[in-house]
Parts: sequence; C-alpha cells; structure tokens
Amino acid sequence: MLEKLFKLKEHDTTVKREILAGATTFLTMAYILAVNPNILGTVMNANGVFVATALASAIATFIMAFLANYPIGLSAGLGLNAYFAYTVCLGELANEAEPFRIALTAVFVEGLIFIVLSFFKFREQIINSIPQNLKFGISAGIGLFIAFIGMQNARIIIANDATVVGLGSFTDLDMVLALIGLVLIAALVHYNVRGGVLIGIIVIWVVGMILQAAGIYVPAEGTSLFPDFSRGLQLGAISETAFKLNFGWAASHIIQFLAITFSFLYVDLFDTVGTVVGVADKAGLLDKDGNLPRVGQVFLADAVGTTSGALLGTSTVTSFVESSAGVAAGGRTGLTALTTGVLFLVSLVLSPLFLAIPSFATAPALIYVGMLMLMSITKVKFDGDIADSVGAYLAVVMMPLAYSIATGIMFAVLAWVILKVVSKKAKEVSPIMWVVFVLFALRVIALITNFQ
Repeated sequence: MLEKLFKLKEHDTTVKREILAGATTFLTMAYILAVNPNILGTVMNANGVFVATALASAIATFIMAFLANYPIGLSAGLGLNAYFAYTVCLGELANEAEPFRIALTAVFVEGLIFIVLSFFKFREQIINSIPQNLKFGISAGIGLFIAFIGMQNARIIIANDATVVGLGSFTDLDMVLALIGLVLIAALVHYNVRGGVLIGIIVIWVVGMILQAAGIYVPAEGTSLFPDFSRGLQLGAISETAFKLNFGWAASHIIQFLAITFSFLYVDLFDTVGTVVGVADKAGLLDKDGNLPRVGQVFLADAVGTTSGALLGTSTVTSFVESSAGVAAGGRTGLTALTTGVLFLVSLVLSPLFLAIPSFATAPALIYVGMLMLMSITKVKFDGDIADSVGAYLAVVMMPLAYSIATGIMFAVLAWVILKVVSKKAKEVSPIMWVVFVLFALRVIALITNFQ
C-alpha cells in the first residue's frame, strides 16, 4: 500500500528511511509547538493555540504527503506569527475588542485567496514579478525582526529611556540562560545534531527547572517552569480559539483589513516558495529545467493548512525550511511528511510539557532562526539599480526599527516603484507591482486620515 501511495522504489528509498526522515523533520520543527503558543499566547489562549497549531500542522502536512508526495512539513510560520501578535493585535488593532479574531479572519481570507491562486497557477506568476532584491531584503528584514523579538522576550534587549533600547542585565537569569541556550543551539547545529534547536530549548528549560528547585531562579508570580498535569491535557481549550472569525469588523474597515490580509499574503508568498524550491533542490526533486513537478499541489497544501489553521485558531501555516533536515536524512516522498504529521498529532497528549516551556528557553530558537533568514542579505545587490538597492535596504531596516513586518514591506514597495518612475524605468514595473503599490498607497492615506 505504501509503495502504491508514495512510489518508494521510483524515488530509491525505503519505508524505514522515510519514517526516520519524518521523525528527523519533526524534531527540527517541534520547537514551533513551544514558540507559537508563547508568541500568540500574548493575545489569545495559549492552550488553544497549542492544540490549533498541532492540528493545523498535521492537516497541512498530511495534504502535502498524499496530494503532492513531497517530504515537506508545514506549521505556523515564524515571522508571520510575530506579525499576527505584535504588529496586528498589539499594534494596529490594540484598541479593538478581541483583535485576534480580526487577525484570524485576515489569515482565513489569505488562505482562501491562495487556494484560488493554487488552482489557477497565479502564485508562481506573482513571485516572478517581484524583484529579487526585494525578496532577499524582506527575508533578511524578517530575520532581524524575529531576532529582536527573541532578544526582548529573554530580556537581552530592554527598554531604555535615554536610548530607546539597551542591553539587559547579566544578573538577570532569563538573559543569561537565553544566551547559553543560543550558544548551545549553535554548537549542536555545527556538529549536525538532529533536532539541535529543540534539544537546545529542552536543555535550557531543564536547567531552569533545576535552578527553580534549588531556589536560585524565581519565576513570575503565578507561574512555574514545571509542567502541570493536574488539569489534564486541556484539549478543550481549542474552544477558546476555534471558529472565532470576525467578518463584521472586516466589512466595516475594508481598507485596513485588506492591508493586513495582503501583508500576510505577501510574506507567506516568499516563505513558501523559497522553502519549497530550496528543499526540493536539496532532495533532487526539480526537473531538468529547474521546475518543481506538482507545484500546484504543494501550494494547495500550504493554502488549505492556512485556512484550516485560521479556523482552528493559529496564524499562517507554511512550509518549513527545517524539512531539509529530513531530506538530508534520506526523505524523498510523502511518507516522510506523513510521519511528521502523525507525530504532530501525538504531541497533543504532551501539551502540558510544551506550554510550560518559558520564554528564555524559546528565545534562542527565535534568535537562531532569525540569523538563518538574515543570511539572505548576502544575496542583495547594493551596487546596481537604485530602486532595487533602496527598496531592499528599507525592507531590512524598517521591519525591526518600526517593529512591523508590514511597514517594512510597505516602505520597500513604495520606494521601489517611486524610484523606478524617477529614474525613468517605469516600464520595468509590472502590473502586479502597480497593484501592490496602489494598495500600500491607500494604506498610507488611511494612516494619515486616522492620524488627523
């Protein structure tokens, strides 16, 4: 049956190899089960987010396994969850009641749009119309933003009245443990230890529990680093996040809602396409022309995962670059993805463990993944077209400094189009980029109007 479903012989692999590869992928991805409730838990029920993340990850990964037959795992994307919580809910919608419901609605609509684009192959055309420099700049900017959030969560970087931000105190155990965790993760990755990020999180968490038991570390009032199984698995917490969409607000604030939706859409485009092509290339799955067969099914898995995730109560679901670890372990087919999805379901019975993991243990993962994304800066060409250079530069600096992924993208696109016109290269602006420009211009007008 497995041979018929996944064509193992055709891909020169075995059941054992695929299952081990799937477990490897899960180990490298599983940190999201700790990080996502930690981030989204600032605006939603953390227990519900955990259940939603595990279920949505399993659903999307199963679709990837059976429909696309690729060894790619999916879950809530880092960067997109930060945008969801910090920029949208705690920023743009801070004055709204239950802002997470509005954000989930935007994610749901984004998923529906991607489903349509996947069927009509528009997604690839959109990607091809976006300048390479902007793609690389946006990826690097998101990396800096994620790292900044991680450093804040661990109190490595703190507020400073004189300089806006400053270095935390080395007497703060949260900061010290987070820095140790970062070094540990880097060392594990260097020595090719499978699941290095997850192992780093667990080790630092265990160290924290030992320090708490010894009376050296004192957690915030009402919290503990030790998991609490006394209340059961709390799977019912999904009721606090599932089917909480708010279309009423969206209809009455259409411009602002579209801007939020487009920001999710735009970032998800880069994340998915870059990850899928990179993993497929490493697995030798690209054809002789460099194209990926069944790419429509790959995008459909991502889109359905995002839509179902929004309904369940989590931010945008996307393909994970950590899938490359499973590929390196020999994964070549959807059986690898199937194994990963099954392990996401198994994780549901371990929810108290994941929800007890503190910020100082998950922050190193954010900082390290931020570094991986920042590496895209090496691909940016700053000595060429001025529009490309300035657009990429603004994407990189505005995201962390304005504390908003959407703002970084907005400045990058607006500057790129304007400078193309100023430098008499307006013909190089594609119709799709003009649409993007108009949408962000409308967003600026809306911001000016609200300010006044």
